Amino acid sequence: MGACGCRQTGAQETFSIVEVRIEHSLNKGEKEFVVKRRKAVQESLMKLNIQCSQNEVPNIALLGSGGGQRAMVGLLGSLVQLQKTGLLDCVLYLSGVSGSTWCMASLYQEPNWSTDIETVKNNIIERLKGPGVSWIDTISILLKYYNEKDHFSFTDIWAAMFVTTILKEVNKQTLTNQKLQHEKDPFPIYTVIDKKCKQSKDGDPWFEFTPYEAGYSLTGAFVETSSFGSKFENGCKIKHQPEIDMLYLQALCGSAIADGYENLKFFWTRVKDSLSYLKPMLTEMEKDPHCPPVEKCYQVLMDLVEMRIKVLTGIDPSALYESIKTKLNDLSGGTIQLNSQIENLNVADKKNANQFMKDYTLEICNYLGRWLKSRLFKACLSIFQCVAEWIWCRKYNFLHNMNVKALPADLQETETRDYEDAGLLLNSPYFSVLRKERDIKLIISLDFSDDDDPFTTVKKAAKTCKELNIPFPEVNIPSEDSELPKDFYVFKGKNTPTVIHIPLFNVINCGDKIEAWRKKYTTFQGPYSAEMITELMELAGKNITKNKDKLLEQIRAAC
Repeated sequence: MGACGCRQTGAQETFSIVEVRIEHSLNKGEKEFVVKRRKAVQESLMKLNIQCSQNEVPNIALLGSGGGQRAMVGLLGSLVQLQKTGLLDCVLYLSGVSGSTWCMASLYQEPNWSTDIETVKNNIIERLKGPGVSWIDTISILLKYYNEKDHFSFTDIWAAMFVTTILKEVNKQTLTNQKLQHEKDPFPIYTVIDKKCKQSKDGDPWFEFTPYEAGYSLTGAFVETSSFGSKFENGCKIKHQPEIDMLYLQALCGSAIADGYENLKFFWTRVKDSLSYLKPMLTEMEKDPHCPPVEKCYQVLMDLVEMRIKVLTGIDPSALYESIKTKLNDLSGGTIQLNSQIENLNVADKKNANQFMKDYTLEICNYLGRWLKSRLFKACLSIFQCVAEWIWCRKYNFLHNMNVKALPADLQETETRDYEDAGLLLNSPYFSVLRKERDIKLIISLDFSDDDDPFTTVKKAAKTCKELNIPFPEVNIPSEDSELPKDFYVFKGKNTPTVIHIPLFNVINCGDKIEAWRKKYTTFQGPYSAEMITELMELAGKNITKNKDKLLEQIRAAC
């Protein structure tokens, strides 16, 4: 921290403070937490008859992979059994991607959740079994996100309209609010990726959030979590933006469709439902006598939604195109010339169809935006525009114009960055805990992925580490295990952390029905029933209870 320089404002000079930290080290808050947690870990090891001095206490990281609600429920079931066996108190870090972060965010709502995990678990299950978030709350969330910050993106929409459907709640907490609430729990790390770094394969894509800092894990560039999303210039905050809440963070971490267009039909159906609910509110709020009839504007939006659904289904939407054109001509009192011509649409060519609908949607929104004044209607138009442009978690870049040689040039050039689900690059948060300064001796990876190869994450981690010269053990797996995985694997190497890999579905807990379990619990499906939640929790828990002695053996070896 230090002076960033002065800026002349009229006759006054104002000084800004450097908030960006460029260092390969832990921040002060995390350091203090680690010192206290290591003492608690030593006490838990002694209860397990593992004797080691304070200096010998191993730093153990527990990883939860992605996998939607399957990962959320699987991690919850695993953590319950880890606590019952006394092993959870040995863990220093709990890091997750995608669906596992949904579980983490639910747990960390409760101060020191691991001390009463049975009660916390029951509360989470009751919530997941209960009714969803109301449309009133959904619209309130959207308006809040739209009104309070500079960049409204698909992640805001995803949070309000999808994540709430699965999680059945609106988690308004923030990470920084949790700083002093979890002294008896593992230190939480939520991981995502920088979309441009991932696509260009240049720079550091791995991005993490903790209660203290957010930033690039391997580059060593961080900002206080409360300031993530605020506008920076040369390391100084020049415009504050509200801290993201946990609902938004869950949407960001769980944005697995950000690279493609899967599930868009589901999403557009939700938009259609929300517009039906909004109709009376839109009519009431649009009072400007100079505006065209709200009813016709509303019908244009509904036709646009129907058109999008037809295109996604592969049905010719020409009739709706003509209907929209007619309504726009009636609204404008003249003849509107559309740049997007229906003759250019080929619904069989998905790339062509998506490009057409992007251009067409932006064009229609541009016309309506000229006439409509209410913030609610403008928020609706922003939703359509976000979907058309496919912008996910666009935030101000806190590294903008830093002019630091140690940082990749691209990370400093752009005013904004886009972030997305880390599972799109690697479906397990290895690189958050492989930071050298975290000095991890043992990694326990709970893998809830649905890849055909249940070792994809650990293999990819090993390959990437080799490319980046990061210590990681060799991963050698019997060929027959790729289709019939066991429930416990250990990978060791010289001067590397020990890695334990535990596939959710395996021959020990599933027998010969692994594929049936995978089909029952897919990544992209609606909320699980109460029976499914209970069944999956028990299955995941077995991977812990049946391997307690093996886990203890590796913990003892790490001392």
